[in-house]
Amino acid sequence: QVNLVESGGGLVQPGGSLRLSCAASRGFYRINVMGWYRQAPGKQRELVATFTKTGDTNYADSVKDRFAISRDYAKSTVYLQMNKVKPEDTAVYYCHMEGDTEWGYDMGYWGEGTLVTVSS
Repeated sequence: QVNLVESGGGLVQPGGSLRLSCAASRGFYRINVMGWYRQAPGKQRELVATFTKTGDTNYADSVKDRFAISRDYAKSTVYLQMNKVKPEDTAVYYCHMEGDTEWGYDMGYWGEGTLVTVSS
C-alpha cells in the first residue's frame, strides 16, 4: 500500500510561518488529487487546500491569502506553506492523495497527521 509521510509540524507563534511536507511512498502510477485537511480538537476534519483532478486549487475561506499549496510530481510530494498563522489554525494536519496505483484506480490515502500548534 501507499504510505504518506508528513513532516514540518510543530509550535509556531501567531503571525509566524510554517511549511508542511507530505511525500508518498512508491505505488502511485499517477496522482490525481493532492491536498491538506485539518482537525482541531472537538471539531470535524475540514479541507484546508487541495489540487483537484483538473489541476485547480481549492482553499478554505479561513486560509485564503495566508496559506499556499504546491507540489512536486517528480517527488510525489505536496507542500503547504502556512503564513500569518493564527491560534485558530491549531490542529492536526493530514495529507490526502488520490490516484491510480498497482492496487486499483482512484485509490485514496491519508497520512497519519502532523500537529501544528499556534501559541505564544
